[in-house]
Amino acid sequence: MNRYLIALVIVSFVFTGCFQTQVKFFKDGTDPLQEMTLEGEGKAKIALIRVQGMITDQPDEGFLRSMPSVVQETVAQLALAEADPAVKGVLLVVDTPGGTVTASDILYHEIVRFKERSGKKVVVSMVNMATSGGYFISLPADKIVAHPSTITGSVGVIFMRPKLHGLMDKIGVSVEVDKSGSAKDIGSPFNPSTPEEKAFFQNIVDEMAADFYAKVQTHRKLTDEAMKEVKTAAVFLPAKAKALGLIDDIGYLDQATALARKVAGAGDNARVVVYRREYYANDSYYNNNVSREGMALPQLINVSIAGRSSLPAGFYYLCPLFSAE
Repeated sequence: MNRYLIALVIVSFVFTGCFQTQVKFFKDGTDPLQEMTLEGEGKAKIALIRVQGMITDQPDEGFLRSMPSVVQETVAQLALAEADPAVKGVLLVVDTPGGTVTASDILYHEIVRFKERSGKKVVVSMVNMATSGGYFISLPADKIVAHPSTITGSVGVIFMRPKLHGLMDKIGVSVEVDKSGSAKDIGSPFNPSTPEEKAFFQNIVDEMAADFYAKVQTHRKLTDEAMKEVKTAAVFLPAKAKALGLIDDIGYLDQATALARKVAGAGDNARVVVYRREYYANDSYYNNNVSREGMALPQLINVSIAGRSSLPAGFYYLCPLFSAE
């Protein structure tokens, strides 16, 4: 089987190189999203949209196919749900440790705008994790339901940057810099951090965190005592998260679906629909193979070509403990 698949790949490269013709053997991000029904027979619909993996606005370039970013794919699905008058609400299934500050903020903004423009309800169902940026994008929901074993919280900001100067000293390599201003190379991996540099970045982190805290208060209205604990950026199991006021309920995906139908006023028999690029026989709520990728790709080489083994320097709404992909 693998021999035939590899042969097809080689043929595709030949045709592409010689005749400038695009030959596609797998679904990718250029294929249109199609509505598919998971259950229900009513006229009203609940759109199930899954946000999974690192939240980023950068597309993944995979082996033989391109994959839309989490932001692009989520916004595209929200647009389909908004344009369909039969869709009465969205069940947003969140399973992410977070991501970049900007990408998370874009999704938050798009969900808020979706609700404002359409008047449709949003219910969040947290599964494995919804930490940091994953919690940030959940805030606009009308109701937040966590699976009994969900990890959530980690409310805050982290700024990560590599430092190479120690290694360079050992191997006798240095970097010479000419700059137009004293702060031009601030954060450089080639120099040790000065107290002034640390204070500079800490101020940025604090400002970004303050915005996160303000949004938590706007949507969740926590007590001062609860907010003090949340600001430690700790992670919580659902019982603690509910006690603090971070979530509304604890339940499985079918219970979150029932709540979405109720909150949206869609009726008990409302259809639950998903937007896919590939048809799956015997599809279900727990089909994680299809998100932005559209189709599971056979692994010809056992390496993570599209995955991110390390994070670039930057500001993140991210829980590093759960950030490995």
